[in-house]
Amino acid sequence: MRIQLATLPGDPARPNEDWAATAMPASGLGGLLVVLDGVTPLPGNGDCVHDVPWFTARLGGALTELSASRRDMPLAEILAESIRRTADAHRDTCDLSHPRTPQATVVLARWDSAELEYLVLSDSALLLESCDGTVRAVLDDRLDRVPRSSLVSDAVADSLVRNKEGGFFTAAADPSVAARAVTGREPLALLRSALALTDGATRWVEKFGEGSWGDCVALVRKAGAEGLVERVRELEAGDVGRVFLGGSKRHDDATVVAVEF
Repeated sequence: MRIQLATLPGDPARPNEDWAATAMPASGLGGLLVVLDGVTPLPGNGDCVHDVPWFTARLGGALTELSASRRDMPLAEILAESIRRTADAHRDTCDLSHPRTPQATVVLARWDSAELEYLVLSDSALLLESCDGTVRAVLDDRLDRVPRSSLVSDAVADSLVRNKEGGFFTAAADPSVAARAVTGREPLALLRSALALTDGATRWVEKFGEGSWGDCVALVRKAGAEGLVERVRELEAGDVGRVFLGGSKRHDDATVVAVEF
């Protein structure tokens, strides 16, 4: 098994709000990956005294520990418990009801000798490459289905669609959102690789249209996880004049975790 991890902040002057981890048992049989994309807060930080990197580190640490130690718990239950633990860590100091309380997108994958279990919440992506070379993108497409009129400003999105029925969901302070995640299982014998990406890295496909999801996997196999992040930065640098909808950033934190079985 080969594992690669690359991450780069969108702005060197700001902390990277993505968080990623991989783990393997000493036997080398099985493993897991965790990838979070922290949501950049508005001024005031959602009435929270903690920044987003604090939140993603807490949530990511809980997800990693539980995914490794509680093989009996499905990933949706692990996400719910991890959200609960993280919320409890700052419930007494922060307003967890604020729509911009620290939050993150989530990709989880866990495998043993027989199968791979996965979970995706919000707009990060998990790409599963079969042994025959076909690639399936596991996506939570709720944000893509939200009317553009609901994303004209942060205030409108927060009031109408963020963590609301008919909108999109992130891991914030409500454990029940874990039930909204896209989940599933795949026989490991049918998989060649798995690739987890935050939306700063999926831009290569989704914003710039440089290729398909299969092309993205092929690029990482050829140039490595760092190669994909570098290609995205080159495209962003040359993209003068593009209007990014919904207030998205010209340069975003980008994280790639690639596993070849």
